[in-house]
Amino acid sequence: MRIGIPFIGAALLLSTPLARADDAIPNHPALTDKFYFAVGAFVPKTSTSAELDSNLGLGANIDFERALGMTTQKAVPDAEFRWRFGERWRLEAEYFELNRSGDKVISQDLTWNGITFTAGTEVLSRFNFSDVRTSVGYSFFKRKDKEVGVSFGFHIASYDVGLQAGNSGDQAKKILAPLPVFSAYGQFALTDEWAVGARLDRFVMSYNDYDGNISSVGVDLNYRPFRYLGFGLAYRSLFIVLKATKPDFSAQFNQSFQGPLLYMSSSF
Repeated sequence: MRIGIPFIGAALLLSTPLARADDAIPNHPALTDKFYFAVGAFVPKTSTSAELDSNLGLGANIDFERALGMTTQKAVPDAEFRWRFGERWRLEAEYFELNRSGDKVISQDLTWNGITFTAGTEVLSRFNFSDVRTSVGYSFFKRKDKEVGVSFGFHIASYDVGLQAGNSGDQAKKILAPLPVFSAYGQFALTDEWAVGARLDRFVMSYNDYDGNISSVGVDLNYRPFRYLGFGLAYRSLFIVLKATKPDFSAQFNQSFQGPLLYMSSSF
């Protein structure tokens, strides 16, 4: 017994500092759980200009907020999902949709899809847009409370844009554009309840029918007061410059979305 007690005491003394050091590292579920979900309200301030040319080459760049009276800010739903399928690998997806319409008597001539709408005409317009961001990432630096990595993915942009006045009919086009992006991301646990994260997407492209560039920034502050339920405040921005050239038409879009995002999150 006299021999065993010193060995037990020594083991306790050696193990205690290690246990305390490990306990001091923040353990935030958003950095350690396999599955993460978030839903919220995104309130972006938007700026939109677009041009639709017919096969005759008739078209002009139109500012949809100023010329057609569309709202510049609107709350829209946003959803995000993340799956950690390895020690350093992650799959992410995020979605938001912004549908707007305008009704305005225009003050100058506008040409869209080969049709000229003259000044003094009441023009009905719509600009429906959605974005699905998907990516696969690898964290080259990974600890329990922090990670930094890179990823590759797509912003899949969907457009449904149209103008209508009198007997002109609905001059509309629908375009689906998969826009590839490279990303860099970081996530850090401040405490067991608080964590911050950031992501930057960027790509300049020219492939198939598409030409342009895309930039996106996301910054998150995540508060997890309960094990399976948390809340967050974030900032999102998305900038798209895109030209799509098809056999019967060409379209150009210059868009920006910037604003806060409020969300609820859960993970397990």
